[in-house]
Amino acid sequence: MRRPHRVRRDRLRRARDAARPGTLRSDRRGAGAGPPSGCDGGAGRRRGVHQRRDPDLGAEAAGVLAALIVLLVAFGTVVAALVPIVLALLVVAAGLAGVTLLANAMDVSTAAPTIAAMVGLGVGIDYALFITARYRESRAAGRDNTTALAEAMGSAGSAVLFAGGTVVVAMAALALTGMGFLVSIGLSTALVVLGATAAAMTLLPALLALLGDRIDRGRLRRRRRRAPGTAWWRLAHHISRRPWPYLLAAAALLLTLAVPALGMRTGFPDAGDDSASTTHRRAYDLLADGFGPGVNGPLLLVVDLRGPGAGTGDIAALAERVAADPGIASIGEPQASPAADAVVLRLVTTTAPGDAATSQTLDRIRGLVPANVSVAGLTAMTDDLSRQLARTLPIFVAAILAASFLLLMLVFRSILVPLKAVLMNLLSIGAAYGVVVAVFQWGWLKGLFGLEGPLVIPSPLPAIFFAVLFGLSMDYEVFLLSRIRDAYRTSGDTVDSVARGIAATGRVITSAALIMTAVFLAFVANPSPFARMIGLGLATAVLLDATVVRLVLVPAVMSLLGPANWWLPAWLRRRP
Repeated sequence: MRRPHRVRRDRLRRARDAARPGTLRSDRRGAGAGPPSGCDGGAGRRRGVHQRRDPDLGAEAAGVLAALIVLLVAFGTVVAALVPIVLALLVVAAGLAGVTLLANAMDVSTAAPTIAAMVGLGVGIDYALFITARYRESRAAGRDNTTALAEAMGSAGSAVLFAGGTVVVAMAALALTGMGFLVSIGLSTALVVLGATAAAMTLLPALLALLGDRIDRGRLRRRRRRAPGTAWWRLAHHISRRPWPYLLAAAALLLTLAVPALGMRTGFPDAGDDSASTTHRRAYDLLADGFGPGVNGPLLLVVDLRGPGAGTGDIAALAERVAADPGIASIGEPQASPAADAVVLRLVTTTAPGDAATSQTLDRIRGLVPANVSVAGLTAMTDDLSRQLARTLPIFVAAILAASFLLLMLVFRSILVPLKAVLMNLLSIGAAYGVVVAVFQWGWLKGLFGLEGPLVIPSPLPAIFFAVLFGLSMDYEVFLLSRIRDAYRTSGDTVDSVARGIAATGRVITSAALIMTAVFLAFVANPSPFARMIGLGLATAVLLDATVVRLVLVPAVMSLLGPANWWLPAWLRRRP
């Protein structure tokens, strides 16, 4: 039976000194425990999922300040700029209170408040921006307050209702993964987004009605009225005249950015991925240096003596067979339960808990043991979670794509428009995946983001990314297509209707995208690598979605399709 390998005394002394009170400040997590980045995952060598963590207030404050600046530039008046900010802050506060109540009914991930606050702040500002901008546009056209409000709620309000519903459905679909911590993140975020949608549909109209003409108070500058021939109008017509070059260039850009995603390596990060300045990372390194990398995530061999297979007399032979595996550094003495119906052996691997070689060792050990022997431990648990997520992710993605396609088809009465929307959203999401892999896994621009080295992509991240990004990208899609469809019903000209839609929504969508990007990028300053990944990925996807997709791909593709954009089979047209 293999014994723990010998270590140098000075290394042991360093590890011993690190554990003395007062030598290292307590971070309330062990060297090999606790999610280094807020990616608790519900298991593994990380801190428990169910502890509550407050969102980063500094990041929120920076995001709100940036959003206020963008709104002041977009609206030109202080009151109009403050309306979306105040509404979003109320939504986030109420939403986080709802998450706290949810935590009393179920176990909630530590990452849930941060993600819910991040998304809730962004959509809360954006939804209020869409409706307020449409309301002020109608008032500028000479409508009275009541008529302007009715028009805003009938057009922008409908788009907000559908967009909010899409985000809620996408986040709730995380339940399909079967992972409790992902379900809690999905429900928490869906709860906050539902509150943002409800506030935009009820509280915001009441607030606008009360403000009336005072919505334009605090004007910062006199804005010169422009005719319909704006820069957005000219850009749309320019792209529509040469659709193929722009289509190919935009698609090539998004596909190039998505290439690194093909090499994405997922897993559950451990304390070794945190900053070397933290005490738990220093303890982690000292333990690995003194006792070997596998000590931070040992495996447990559990023998159930009540079932057929290995018995009490077989334990020694079983231990020797397992110890002979090249991936096992040492195996502890068997420990029997008080009832003498189970035996546990502690295995230390030769590789770190997050290494791919450790997963291969786990597979080999499971192939060596009889039916009544299980391999457990936090490392084994997180490896199983990663594999389950890999199995359920395709089902989860297919469900969201199918639901979004059907909802868009019902709203716009078209086959090609929702198909185009789904494909374009996949391109922008793939590009966001690629940027995250290039920065965090490959280490590109790591100095800019304060990274000390490459990091593994947390296994839950692709699912969370897809749910949030797909839902958010639908916001701009629905808002733009609603205006394009209204223009097409009036003119019947595809190129002109696309130009009118982009001209009418270009400034608003750009402002909304800048706000979302600012809110998400503010979380890149978060000390948690997990929060940084989410912030950078969401900001990248929103920025690409509002520029490359909405301003280039949409006019290019729709001009090529022409009247076929709005084609719907006759048997579907007959349905209400």
